[in-house]
Amino acid sequence: RDLSRKKKGSANRAKARLKVARAHARVADARRDFHHQLSTRLIRENQAVAVEDLAVKGLARTRLATSVHDAGWSAFVGMLEYKATRYGRVFVRIGRFEPTSQVCSTCGVKDGPKPLDVREWTCAACGSHLDRDVNAAVNVAKAAGLAASARGAQVRPAPVPAPRGEAGTHPKLAPVGV
Repeated sequence: RDLSRKKKGSANRAKARLKVARAHARVADARRDFHHQLSTRLIRENQAVAVEDLAVKGLARTRLATSVHDAGWSAFVGMLEYKATRYGRVFVRIGRFEPTSQVCSTCGVKDGPKPLDVREWTCAACGSHLDRDVNAAVNVAKAAGLAASARGAQVRPAPVPAPRGEAGTHPKLAPVGV
């Protein structure tokens, strides 16, 4: 606001412009730092990550526009993707037309679209009480092929051989600076 009141070409306008630029840079740095920390934690803690490809342009036309743009979804997903390849994890992107919040994760019956204010619902077919977000997360995992029943599935990850530099038993015998 202060910047818009300054006369164009004045020294005070230049100072106000730098002030606004610093404020925007501070917000962008904080968002980027948060994205890096969260994406690194998610990739390190999980063997596989599945995300739903959201229509950000469509969401931006709703009343959620500011919160959608503030979240920086595409930058976050990009970080998840390159960090998954760096750490050797599985990264799966689910199509945006997959009805993840409309299908019951217990029985698989499509119940139809629901308004966003409906956070919990009961399936008409099987009667199970479902949370909208948890149900969508389970459906995303199923669509990505990451969900497996605990019956007969391998729960522990397979053993991984140690990297060549860590495989020795006597670290003092190895030449250090050669």
